[in-house]
Amino acid sequence: MKLLHWLAQKSGLDTLASKYSYGEDPVLGFTSTRKHAERWVNSTCGYCSVGCGMQLGVRDGKVVSVRGNPDHPVNFGKLCPKGLAEHYAIDADDRANYPLLRKNGQLVRIDWDEAIETLVERFHEVQRKYGPESLGIVSTGQLVTEEFYALGKLVQLGFGTTNYDGNTTLCMSTAVAGYKRSFGSDGPPGAYEDLETADVILLIGANVAENHPILCTRLEANTTKTLIVVDPRVTKTAMMADVYLPLKPRSDLALINAMLRILIDGGLYDKEYVDQHTTGFAELRASLESYTVDYAAEITGLSPELIRKTALLYGNARAGFIGWTMGVNHSTKGTETVNAINNLALVTGNIGRAGASPFSITGQCNAMGTREAGFSSGLPGYRKFESEEDREELARLWNLPVDRIPTKRGLAYPDIIEAAVSKKIRALWIIGTNPLVSFPNIDVLKHGLANLEFLVVQDGFHPTPTTELADMVLPAAIWGEKEGTYTNSERRVSKVNAAVNPPGEARSDFDIFMAVAEELGCREEFFPGWRGPSDAFEEWCRVTAGRLCDYSGITYDALEETGGIQWPFSEGTSMQAAAVRRLYSDGKFQTGDGRARLLPTQWAPFPEQPHTEFPLILNTGRTVEHWHTRTKTGGISILQRLSPRAWLEMNPVDAGKLGLRPHDRIDVISARGRVSKVELRITEIVAPGQVFLPFHFVESNANQITQSAFDPISREPNYKQCAVRVERSPLNAT
Repeated sequence: MKLLHWLAQKSGLDTLASKYSYGEDPVLGFTSTRKHAERWVNSTCGYCSVGCGMQLGVRDGKVVSVRGNPDHPVNFGKLCPKGLAEHYAIDADDRANYPLLRKNGQLVRIDWDEAIETLVERFHEVQRKYGPESLGIVSTGQLVTEEFYALGKLVQLGFGTTNYDGNTTLCMSTAVAGYKRSFGSDGPPGAYEDLETADVILLIGANVAENHPILCTRLEANTTKTLIVVDPRVTKTAMMADVYLPLKPRSDLALINAMLRILIDGGLYDKEYVDQHTTGFAELRASLESYTVDYAAEITGLSPELIRKTALLYGNARAGFIGWTMGVNHSTKGTETVNAINNLALVTGNIGRAGASPFSITGQCNAMGTREAGFSSGLPGYRKFESEEDREELARLWNLPVDRIPTKRGLAYPDIIEAAVSKKIRALWIIGTNPLVSFPNIDVLKHGLANLEFLVVQDGFHPTPTTELADMVLPAAIWGEKEGTYTNSERRVSKVNAAVNPPGEARSDFDIFMAVAEELGCREEFFPGWRGPSDAFEEWCRVTAGRLCDYSGITYDALEETGGIQWPFSEGTSMQAAAVRRLYSDGKFQTGDGRARLLPTQWAPFPEQPHTEFPLILNTGRTVEHWHTRTKTGGISILQRLSPRAWLEMNPVDAGKLGLRPHDRIDVISARGRVSKVELRITEIVAPGQVFLPFHFVESNANQITQSAFDPISREPNYKQCAVRVERSPLNAT
């Protein structure tokens, strides 16, 4: 039959009319008949943190098309290229279908009973030999909130280890730490609407045009704004700017401190707001003494006039918005830079008002959910490990003795890996992340994983570079196959729904966690009466009642009806569910005295400066077509054709010195490793002395050359600004 089909195609008798036929669909209009659906299921996108509402078209038990939900309050029907192709990941050839266990060196298929029994037995065996903290768990930002909440209880209370963290530490822990230090709690204060109402928008290290395209439409809708973009690379967002500041890498903290000094010295700060709602102003002002415009110009490479202009634009704004992403967070000075951003917003009173917010644009689809519920960097509901009152409150809610609640957080993600290197962690459970591509300086990670006695990887895909090293692989359902909620960057909770069943014997992460709890013998103690995610959500709403992240008035039905609700939304609230909510509108913060903290910060050079052997500064980042390590997008042909391989951007000045031409194959080398045979793009998008490499591609893995340098407060990696050199690949191989 295959031979006849091949002959028909080659002879031209088969024109593939059935594959390429078009027809009228009642929802999509005139389109390919392959995309016509029998029913549509509302859900939320599972890629970035924007939280776009989607509708999944289902026919014959498969998702055949997606479209933006025109009634969703985030995206109003629009989707980016990844969202428009997201459904193809569901039927990818490399989906994980069955539990696997390594026997005699090979991963072989087992049933779920054996998988769960073995996981619990091996973890307990390690903990008996080396102590409860010898077990580590690394999660993700892509589970639903109900799963984060369940996993945190399972790990901390069931297995009794505090060494639990998520891959969100690699992207958002700096924003979390910065908010906590300034405001007393995590939680972005503003809303997406602020992008449309602000008169001055300052974006620092945030390429929203490529990384958050739907937010970019909010920028474009604001026709009266002044857009200021601060970025060492001329990104697509920088090309949209009214004022562009091409500062030197990692000099943003010096720029912000200079702006603060200009505004304070010039009287362009809100004295009444500072006096009534902040502490530490005198100390902040004293710390800015050295940050003259000339000093900042020397550090940043910007002209004094441009620095002064930027400060005055923001200081005179009616409503000033500051947004940032990884350009700020991926730094050993990231937390201090976030504090400086918060200082700038606070001294000008640009917080809690329409258009006015210091706004961290989050990374993964539910990074906010794990920050609220995950039980890793804090207790659920933005509670503090060190607070006896918070621990007692949770113990009452969970009907547990208070001494069961941990009094401090365990190791952060990078420190879990370092503990594996030193053999303090002997077993590891990796859930929904692919660190063999995403972790900095991956040779350190490989060393740590090689020391483990048992490695479990739970993922929707296999093989991945990480699952191939596992002793056990657990197949998990992915987006489109399970139910729950996501919380986006503006704290909007949206519903996630299952449109189809997971493949083979794959299960939702929630069901896997409940099966492990059953085997541990703690299911009814920690998850009383839970049968599905809705039970977890109802308990979670009770746990958040009265907290900053109050969900108590939110229900699944209300989420389905409205498309999404911003917290805080308490039970019995009189405010409409669809209303925009901002934090700190009353000037009261989550600190002991209700005042925000103005915190002195100090710029310092980035850890690895260029020198004779490695004269260039490497910057890493994303491209619009791909997501993280391409576990999902790499198998989607339309996205892969748009961006099939990694490339290196280099300025013509540097390329000329090295005798390189466009499309040459080059190697990028640091003190730690080498990325080989990358295609060269010669462009003035990057300045002389700098190069840019996207981090998505395992075949050209940027993390073979990045460094083990971390923010001392947040533990987030300094992925950017490592020293490299570039050489033509041997024989200019293709």
